[in-house]
Amino acid sequence: MRILIAEDDSIIADGLCRTLRGNGFAVDRAASGVDADTALMANNYDLLILDLGLPKMPGLEVLKRLRGRGSVVPVLILTALDGTGDRVRGLDLGADDYMVKPFELPELEARVRALTRRASGNAPQVQCGALSYDQVGRSATLNGQLLELSARELGLLEVLLTRVGRLVSKDQLVDHLCGWGEEVSHNAIEVYVHRLRKKLESGGVRIATVRGLGYCLEKPPEARGA
Repeated sequence: MRILIAEDDSIIADGLCRTLRGNGFAVDRAASGVDADTALMANNYDLLILDLGLPKMPGLEVLKRLRGRGSVVPVLILTALDGTGDRVRGLDLGADDYMVKPFELPELEARVRALTRRASGNAPQVQCGALSYDQVGRSATLNGQLLELSARELGLLEVLLTRVGRLVSKDQLVDHLCGWGEEVSHNAIEVYVHRLRKKLESGGVRIATVRGLGYCLEKPPEARGA
């Protein structure tokens, strides 16, 4: 899943980016309202974390434009202690939740999980043969045993699971795994796929390589006739 953090305070933004990337999310950051608005028009996000006190364009205007374009991406707004009026206006404009600064990172992580789960519209558990993925806890098990996956491997597995039986190009994986300012090469994708494949093969879960195009998480045998 991909998140946009629109926050001009570099300390807060860096902390959020590290925390969410550590949880397997792909994260982009915008330091101004104009940059956030541009990013939202150019990319598809699963969640927007929006500071209302952005320079160049206020967060409320970013939110108004976003909803005006018909986007239903979940929005978590960040406000100052004295920002009651802004919180109300933000919720009226279509924000889904808010947090008051300063906040505890574990609480923010919990709210992010809740919003992304609600937006997915899917069951908490995704199954592919012996592989089970918990969308809420962001963890995977194989034959009931917890898999030890890095943040990159988790992000890779997540995007493959959303397209079981379908081709996922290397460019799509790069786009999903990297945030602005972070480069992920095609060679790195090959390494991540190799590591993930080794961890899944004992359970009969196969990631097929479509030479020159990308990868496909194969449907389990019992689902291939469906």
